[in-house]
Amino acid sequence: MAKWTPKHEAPEPLEGPVVATITGGTILWFVLFLVQVPFYGWFDDRDLTWWVWTCLAGAGLGLIGIWYVRKRDAAIKRHAAAQRTADGDHA
Repeated sequence: MAKWTPKHEAPEPLEGPVVATITGGTILWFVLFLVQVPFYGWFDDRDLTWWVWTCLAGAGLGLIGIWYVRKRDAAIKRHAAAQRTADGDHA
């Protein structure tokens, strides 16, 4: 078991424009779905319709992701504002 024990601490998570990234990815999945819909017959003839439905699923899950990261971002901002207020009261 010792060989699986981490030898160093995990790095801090990277923060960035998370909402924009998830929104962009969701739009990309939906555009890919729309591009493939006119060729549905071609995909169906080759038993590849899962490609079309994967893109739609990606767009749908992306909508859930947008909702989640917007809530997360708002919670982080609320926490930071509360910390600033608490630090200002003690100063």
